[in-house]
Amino acid sequence: MGGDRRPLWQEEPATRRRMADPVRTAAVRAVIIVAVTLVLAMVAFLCTLARSWFAFPAVLVTVASTIVATWAVLDVWVTRQVWVQRFGVRSEPSSTARELRRERREARRRGRGRPAEEPARTDRAAA
Repeated sequence: MGGDRRPLWQEEPATRRRMADPVRTAAVRAVIIVAVTLVLAMVAFLCTLARSWFAFPAVLVTVASTIVATWAVLDVWVTRQVWVQRFGVRSEPSSTARELRRERREARRRGRGRPAEEPARTDRAAA
């Protein structure tokens, strides 16, 4: 066999960033609650078709579970909004943008007639 082996898989950078921990926790909780709600709805439906005595309690539990599932999904949305508001997107300028800003700043300083190395020293209390 040839010595030129290819790896089984090739790692690619993630296209999206990972969710924040509180958001991921809320999302997992919501998925589990929605899955249980769907199972309860199926049980209620099948019990209704079979005309079982358990159909009425199953429908009541399904209605309550639907309300809880809605609350859980809203919790994911609210948790994500709070996370973004608190910690937000941290944008750092690229080195190119930083360099352009530095050049513009130096040009402004030269245009004012001050040397670029020495910052202006004004006494704001006296002014």
